[in-house]
Amino acid sequence: MKKVTAFLLTLVSASASAQTTLMLYTSQPNQDAQQTVAAFEKQNPEIRVNWIRDGTTKLMARFQTEREAGVKSPDLLLIADSVTMESLKGEGLLYPYISQYKSDYDLALYDAKGYYYGTKMITTGIAYNTQASFKPDSWWDLTKPNLRNLTAMPSPLYSGAALIHLATLTENNNIGWDYYQQLKDNQVQAQGGNGGVLNALSSGTKAYGALVDYLAIREKAKGAPIEFVFPKEGVSMVTEPVAILADSKEKQAAQKFVDFLLSNQGQELVKSQGYLPASNIVGTPAGFPPRSEIKMMAFNPESALQNANNNKDRFAKIFN
Repeated sequence: MKKVTAFLLTLVSASASAQTTLMLYTSQPNQDAQQTVAAFEKQNPEIRVNWIRDGTTKLMARFQTEREAGVKSPDLLLIADSVTMESLKGEGLLYPYISQYKSDYDLALYDAKGYYYGTKMITTGIAYNTQASFKPDSWWDLTKPNLRNLTAMPSPLYSGAALIHLATLTENNNIGWDYYQQLKDNQVQAQGGNGGVLNALSSGTKAYGALVDYLAIREKAKGAPIEFVFPKEGVSMVTEPVAILADSKEKQAAQKFVDFLLSNQGQELVKSQGYLPASNIVGTPAGFPPRSEIKMMAFNPESALQNANNNKDRFAKIFN
């Protein structure tokens, strides 16, 4: 009996030592990260994924500190936006990988050389309290006199999604910087992140707000007095891209993680979590219109990266 037990323990030990371990840095909410990793590990039992969750800015600060100290980097990043990925790509820190699933995605959602891939589309549109008498359908509606001092929006000085929204709208020939000046003139409140806007709408302290889609749609499903509109001019988006680090020692396992996120199974998980999947062949979650009815505005992550500091400064001058 002792020999059998010892043999079994040896097998377990050998199996554990043979398991590949990946380190993931992610800005996903904790529950989403847990679900994502669990689903991947179930499909790939030979790979274990350890993960650290924080906001993208804090994760990048940690990553930089660890690099300077010579500490081992993560194998994978799954963070909020493509602008940060462009910065890392420019520093030569990302590894190019051409996934077999890239044909299921619009070209705008991934790097042409495979340095990163968008995994979902989190758009910013207009949310409003259902008690409001006016029903907006255009970004310009937020500048109308009858909405004066009734609107909140996240600040691009605080929120990465809001900074991308700013870059998207100001580079649009039909909107531009004049739009933001008119928002200021109409006493739109720009402060904090999307959570603060949601709270203002739910409580009724503000009637209208620029807000990421899933927060409004999720809260509406829970009974909150909120409606969400995809404006006729289109919406901006962040894509929560995934990337492999150039100095990863487990690139083959990391590639499997990327492929899982981009596969139908990975995208169905995104849908079940209440987000708009990035894949063209997976449908939209409950509460969202068909993908064909959502107009995405053009966005250039390279330009947004180059102009990020100038955009922040210009915004601060308008709103301070």
